[in-house]
Formats: sequence, structure tokens, C-alpha cells
Amino acid sequence: MEVGVVGKPNVGKSTWFNALTLLDAPMAPYPFTTIKPNRGVAAVRSPCPHVEKGTPCTPGNAKCVDGTRWIPVSLVDVPGLVPGASTGKGLGHQFLDDLRSADGFVQVVDLTGGTDAEGRIVPPGTEDPAREVVWLEAELVAWIAEILGRDFGRAAKGVELEGKKVEDLLGERLTGLSISPAAISAALRNAPVDRARPSLWSDTDRVEMARALLRASKPRLVAANKCDRSQPADVDRLQGEVRPIPVAPTAADAELTLRRAARAGLIEYRPGDAAFRVVDAARLSGAQTKALGDIQAILTRWGGTGVQRSLESMVFDRLGLIVVYPVEDETHWTDGRGRVLPDALLVPAGTPARAAAYRVHTDLGDHFIRAIDGRTHRALAADHALEPNAVIRIVARK
Repeated sequence: MEVGVVGKPNVGKSTWFNALTLLDAPMAPYPFTTIKPNRGVAAVRSPCPHVEKGTPCTPGNAKCVDGTRWIPVSLVDVPGLVPGASTGKGLGHQFLDDLRSADGFVQVVDLTGGTDAEGRIVPPGTEDPAREVVWLEAELVAWIAEILGRDFGRAAKGVELEGKKVEDLLGERLTGLSISPAAISAALRNAPVDRARPSLWSDTDRVEMARALLRASKPRLVAANKCDRSQPADVDRLQGEVRPIPVAPTAADAELTLRRAARAGLIEYRPGDAAFRVVDAARLSGAQTKALGDIQAILTRWGGTGVQRSLESMVFDRLGLIVVYPVEDETHWTDGRGRVLPDALLVPAGTPARAAAYRVHTDLGDHFIRAIDGRTHRALAADHALEPNAVIRIVARK
């Protein structure tokens, strides 16, 4: 699972990415600081079931801190997008190709309206951040429509003559875009096109199909960055203009400063919290003390920097993922080495037990017999939809 971090240049996109990954992707107040994709690993929070068990867990892939599990999530920060990217303007073609594997997008915008379409600094309020959301969708739609191909009509006629379904043609054309058959079916239901006669689709029909595919397969969330230089009313106004895409206010500069200070041992700070604690004030310079005081004011006003929450909203709400814990002993919640709840997996809500088995190992899915609920000890059939935070044992043929 991968989340794409997108947006025009100079809106704080790489700062948002760095704050979550603590990598050092280049940042500077001028356009196209990012010219190649940056990849890193962030984490989202979920309550650890070990608290129910009363036994300390032994985390493997996801650390546990004070009863909270931090599950890894892959991020890709791509070069900034400008209007016309789908025709190659700016770093457009590179930008779009880097997004092929992303399951969804966090679009970082400048809530202050202080960067123009090319990412140049302008007086605050000059630009409308809602316009960024509109033209990003337009560029992504144009990109997908281009991938469908100008010869779509001829290919569609061949599909019709062979008695195949349009889903087959779309799946073939969209290979490599992480668009599932379920998303293709959903898009066909929602797009105003004749699914029985795709050979008759006009250019407009193809664009509307691309729009439906984007919305069905690539959920988006808007990170309204630089909220610390804005007002809550600005967030409300932006949300009203881009609904139903959710908007999350963020202060990426503040979050990155806090995480770096915590890594240096200057403060104690848990990402997502609305406060931090200075460990040793004597180690701080006057400038650092003032900067931390300003950041605490931001946390108090906004309830946090919003960066961690925005990623979690993307993963849990927009992508609809839940956490599942596979074990080998459903009584003690351990694996074969006696480790308690070693692995935490992110899977789509409603994932059947057998599909979860495949996530653990192909052989477990191929030879699946049943799953066992670690809390109730009930047997679960292959098609049983797993609940959030489920603890399950997979029983398979040897």
C-alpha cells in the first residue's frame, strides 16, 4: 500500500513528507526543489490488542508505544505538478508516471494562497487553494484518459465482436495503475457511458470514464498546509469549495521541527499530540526556546499540527483500511517463536479471512481451511469479513 504526496511546487509538500518519514528530502522556498520522487516509510496509529490481553506484545513490523501500535505506511513524494502536466509541462510526465502505483493521494495545498500556479511566492490571498484541487483532478483525469488511448474506439469494437466485456478492455489498458476490477466496475456504474457499446464512446465519454475511474480507485485528501498562518474560517471555506474531498489543516513546518527536536532528545513529543515536554531547558538556545513556544501556541490553537492525523484520515477513512493481527496460537496470541502479536497488517475493511491469509503467505491462502477468532475462538469461514483489530489464526492444510 502506497500513498502519493502530490501538489504544486513550494506548498510544503516535501516538508509534510519529511515530517512523517524523518528523511531529508530537499526543501527550499522556490519551485521544483523536488525533481525526483522521494520514497519513505511513515506510520499510522492503532490501539494494540495486547492491552486487552494484559501481556506485553513483541512487535515485529510495527512498534508499540504505551499501548499504541505504529503500523508502517509507504509514502512517495513526487515532483511538483503545474497546470498542463498531462501535456508534459513542468515535470508533468515524470510526475504522473511516479504516481502509477499509488493507492490514493494526499494533495498538499498552500492554505494562505501565497504561491502561484507555478509555485512562485506571491502575497498571501493572491491564489485560491480550491483551484489547485480542481486542476489537479483535471490533470489526473487527462492522464488516465490518455492511458485509455486515442485508438480506444477501434479496440472497443474488437472487444464487442469477440463478445467480451468492456471491463476486460479497461483492465488491459489500465495495467500498472493499481486500479482493481472492483474499482473498474464501480466506475462503469457511475460514468454516463454506454457500457454495452464502448466503441461508440466519444472523447467526452472517455474523459468522463477517466474521471469515474479516478474517483473510484484513487481516493484523495487535501492537506491544507500553513494553517498556522491562516484562520479556521479559511479551512471551512476551502472544505465548502472542494467537498466531498475532505480537508485537514496541517502545519508541516511545526511538525518537522518537533520530530527533529524529539529525535535530538531536546523534547518529548508523540506525533499527533497537542503538547510536548521540554527535557532540559538548559540545552536550548534562546531562539530554540522561542520557536518551541510559538509551536506550542500553534498546537493549542489547532489541537496539534494535523500532519499525523491527516495521514491517518487518508489511510483509515479514505482508503478504508483496518488493522489485523495474524497469530499461530489463538489462545496466547503468539507466533511459532512465542512472540505476542508480532505483526500488524493493514487490509481493506471487509477483507475475507482467506484474503487475509494470502497477505500472510501464498501457501496459507492456497491451502486455507478456516480462521479462528482469537477473542471468541469461533471458526471463521473463508468469506467471513474481518473486523478492525481482529486477532486471527489461519488454519491450513499441511
